[in-house]
Amino acid sequence: MRKAAAYLDSASSEPLHPAARETLLAAYDRGYADPRRLHGAGRDARLLLDNARAVVAECLEVRPDEVTFTPSGTDAVHRGVLGLRRRAGAVVHGAVEHSSVVHAATWAGAARELPVDRLGRVHPAVPADAGVVAVQSANHEVGTLQRLTGLDSAAPLFVDACASMGRLPLPDRWDALAGSAHKWGGPAGVGVLVVRKGARWANPFPGDDRVDERAGGFENVPAALAAAAALRAVVEERDRVNTRQFALVDRIRAAVARIPDVEVAGDPVDRLPHLVTFSCLYVDGEALVTELDKRGYGVASGSACTASTLTPSRVLEAMGVLTHGNVRVSLTRDTTGEDVDGFLAALPEVVRDLRAEAGL
Repeated sequence: MRKAAAYLDSASSEPLHPAARETLLAAYDRGYADPRRLHGAGRDARLLLDNARAVVAECLEVRPDEVTFTPSGTDAVHRGVLGLRRRAGAVVHGAVEHSSVVHAATWAGAARELPVDRLGRVHPAVPADAGVVAVQSANHEVGTLQRLTGLDSAAPLFVDACASMGRLPLPDRWDALAGSAHKWGGPAGVGVLVVRKGARWANPFPGDDRVDERAGGFENVPAALAAAAALRAVVEERDRVNTRQFALVDRIRAAVARIPDVEVAGDPVDRLPHLVTFSCLYVDGEALVTELDKRGYGVASGSACTASTLTPSRVLEAMGVLTHGNVRVSLTRDTTGEDVDGFLAALPEVVRDLRAEAGL
C-alpha cells in the first residue's frame, strides 16, 4: 500500500510517539502477567501498572487513585457517562458530542440534547431534570473549546476529553472524564477514565473480581505503560508543538477561506491547536478525500457521507454551517510547513477539478 506523503488525520489517530514505541517493547518483557497475582511476575506487572497510573495522574494533575485504564476511549466514555447518572435522571448532552456519548445516552433511554451556536459552543442552560450532563472539552470535528464553567447545572458533569487530553490542560470543572491514548500518540486500545475523588459514581455494567471496579477487564499493562510514556512526552513538548501547530492551522484557515464557496467551521481562536475543518460547496466530501489521497495527503471527511445515505455531519448540521464537501485536517507532531504548503497547493486544484466534473 502506498504511504501518504503527508498524514493529516491525527484527530482520528496520532502516529505512535517514539517514547511509546520504546516503552512498549521493553514492557512486554515484564508486563505480561496478571497484576492481581502475588507471584513475582504478577508483582512486576502491578508495579508497572501502578507506575503508569502515577505518570498519567501527574501529567493530568489528578490523584493516582482517580485514574483507571480501560480497553478504549469509547469504553471510558460509556463508563463515565452512565456511572455518574443519577437514577431516572436525563442524560443531557451537547448536540455536537462524539457518537460514543450519544450512544450511551440513547442506550440509557433518557437522552436530552443541548443546542449549540454556529461556533459549536453549547448553550449553558441545562434542563432541571438532568441526571448527568455530558459535554466535551473540545470538539473532535471543528476544534472549538467548550466553556464548562458556565454550565448552569448542579448535576454531575462528564467531560469527553479524548480530543484534547495531553494537548491542553484539563478543564477545571468535571466529575468524571475520559481520554483515548491513540489520540495523543499512545497505542490503540487504551482508554483513560478519571473519576474525581468523592464523585458519586457506580459501575453501570456487570462487574468482575478486578481490583478496580472502574476497569473493563484485564488491563493491558504494557500498552498502559506506553500510553503513559507518550502522554508524559506530549505534555513536556506541548507548548512548543502547540505554538507551531496553531500557526500552521492559521495558515490553512486563511488559505482555504480564499477559495470560492468554502466555509471554515469552528472558533478561529479558542480552539484546538492542530485541527481545522472546512466545507466546499458543490463538491462531495468523499471525492475530496479520495483525490487528495491520490496526491499524497491523508485527510478525513467529517461529513460521514456514503454513496448510499449521503448523511451530513451531525456536528456541522447542529452548528447550522455548510455540511457539503467537508474536509477535516489535523496535524501530527511532525507535520512541517512544507507539508502544509503542498496541501494548500493541491487543494484548490482538486476543488476546481471536481467542480468542473460536476459541470460547474
